[in-house]
Parts: sequence; structure tokens; C-alpha cells
Amino acid sequence: MSETTIEILEPLIDERSKVESWRLHVLIEAGYPLSLAERLAVSEADLHIACEMLGQGCEPETAAEILL
Repeated sequence: MSETTIEILEPLIDERSKVESWRLHVLIEAGYPLSLAERLAVSEADLHIACEMLGQGCEPETAAEILL
């Protein structure tokens, strides 16, 4: 990998980790246990739907199964 490629990729990786960390926080606040929140945070699952499902009474395990 060239130096230029590394310079471009590092901010993208850093930004992705910030987003995943924020998603993890939101999912835990919504009521997901840590293990499920971690899996959902790094996935393409819709964060708003994930939180909404728990708000409507769906069990975290069932919601994660549907979303993942």
C-alpha cells in the first residue's frame, strides 16, 4: 500500500470506529445487552428501527435475530 493510500484510509477507519462506538452507546441505552449491541453496532442494521423495536416491546434477542 502506498503512503497516500494509508493517509486516505486512516481517517475512514477512525470515522467508522467513532460511528460504531456511538451506535453501541445508543443500542445499550435502548436496552440491548452488550453482546447484542456490539453485533448490531457493527452491522448494517437500521439503528432507529432497532431502538423502536425494543420501545414497542420486542425482546432484544428477537429484534437482533430479525435485524441481523
